[in-house]
Amino acid sequence: MTTIRSHPSSTGIPLAFRHTQGKGPAIVFLPGYMSDMEGGKASAVFDWCVAQGRECLLLDYSGCGQSGGDFADGTLSIWRDDVLALISAQVISDKTVVIGSSMGGWLMLHVGLALGNRLAGLVGIAAAPDFSDWGFDETQKAKLRAGETIFEDSDYGYDPMPTHAKFWNDAEKHKLLDGTIDLACPVRLLHGQEDSDVPPEVSLGLGEALASENVLVTLVKGGDHRLSRDTDIAALLDTLSALLETTELVSSETK
Repeated sequence: MTTIRSHPSSTGIPLAFRHTQGKGPAIVFLPGYMSDMEGGKASAVFDWCVAQGRECLLLDYSGCGQSGGDFADGTLSIWRDDVLALISAQVISDKTVVIGSSMGGWLMLHVGLALGNRLAGLVGIAAAPDFSDWGFDETQKAKLRAGETIFEDSDYGYDPMPTHAKFWNDAEKHKLLDGTIDLACPVRLLHGQEDSDVPPEVSLGLGEALASENVLVTLVKGGDHRLSRDTDIAALLDTLSALLETTELVSSETK
């Protein structure tokens, strides 16, 4: 079944998702801030999984895309729980590889920590953990602490782009880069060298913070924050394919 369906969140909000059955590990794609499952990278991953006969789950967080709810009410905590609810209800495979784009790369870390032994691997695309810290100046942070919504110019079709105080204050509780991130699975991090929104140093720092010894950081020459050129998407699919070979080899060796 690859049509868009709906599943209730823990608070009853309808969450839109697409799911295709197949072999595992299942692939779960987490979009970025104000993005949804209709994006080019998510669609390419889903189509690749269908062609490969592999289980895949795409979703829209509450308040985003075709899901119910108000974006202004969304937080990392809520969206993490949205993802975990859909994985629990829809994913059949006992192992999961989580792909996270931009903010989804921060969210994938928290989802991975919650999945425990069910997590088989991670793929970050311009992952942006802790952007509530390094992504705002002190004037903006003061407004957010005071409960104000701030607005910024955007190149991604959301002009201006809002950041709500509820989201920011919750995100500040979920920072990870100041300590060891207790994830031991294989991790692949892709980051454009020309990314003007999330510095490539963030992925390098994330690689250092992860407990895993199996971490590869790839800097993409000429790549921007989107990493949505045909060559970028091809690199993503190649990276995913190679990671799956690694996870399936490890799984077979431990049986």
